[in-house]
Amino acid sequence: MSQENRLEKTNRINLLFDFYEQLLTEKQQTFLKYYFHDDFSLGEIAGEFEISRQAVYEHIKRAEQVLESYEEKLGLLSKHEARIRELEKFREMVETSDLDEHDKHVMTDMVDRLKVWD
Repeated sequence: MSQENRLEKTNRINLLFDFYEQLLTEKQQTFLKYYFHDDFSLGEIAGEFEISRQAVYEHIKRAEQVLESYEEKLGLLSKHEARIRELEKFREMVETSDLDEHDKHVMTDMVDRLKVWD
């Protein structure tokens, strides 16, 4: 797997984790945090929990599958990404509109706040 693909996968898992963390077991949450958030190696996690690297790998793979399963069923990340795209389109429309600069600024600030709330 290329460095770019690894980064893309890590970003996706982190986003899925943000949406579905509370639906995972405590162990799944812990292992994913160590591996994806804190950048621990399988060996470091294995040492921390006194289990094999293979066991850590299997826990992480299973947790990834669970996250993808939740996304497939609930689609929270997909919906979030669609809202962000629509907000960006709206921002572009505002910026190219005939509104005066003050109104453009007010509306683009609103878009920015909506993106944060999402």
